[in-house]
Amino acid sequence: MAVRAIRGATQVAADDRAEVLGATRELVSAVLERNQVDPADLISILFTATPDLVSEFPALAARELGLGDVPLMCATEIAVPHALPRVLRLMAHVDTPLPRADVQHVYLRGAVALRRDIAQ
Repeated sequence: MAVRAIRGATQVAADDRAEVLGATRELVSAVLERNQVDPADLISILFTATPDLVSEFPALAARELGLGDVPLMCATEIAVPHALPRVLRLMAHVDTPLPRADVQHVYLRGAVALRRDIAQ
């Protein structure tokens, strides 16, 4: 097994607690499913949110998915003037047999625009 970092992002329609939690649950679930990650193999997840998202911590959604024993951290993304608004990002560190080239990074909703080269 190797330690790999898996990236993901999604965009929410509004800074609304239910929106942030729902979109984060969707993103975390998609990252785990697409990469066949057993939650026991998660090392940690770092979440970031653009400065316009302050209604809830994205890590709460991960805890609600049963990942309460995984180290989780939230931070604010830097405020670049031309950046896409209302974006939640994550970087999950996992133990996986996948080679780096086979890791599936996940970009959902409007965040597909961030990485058209790898978004599915």
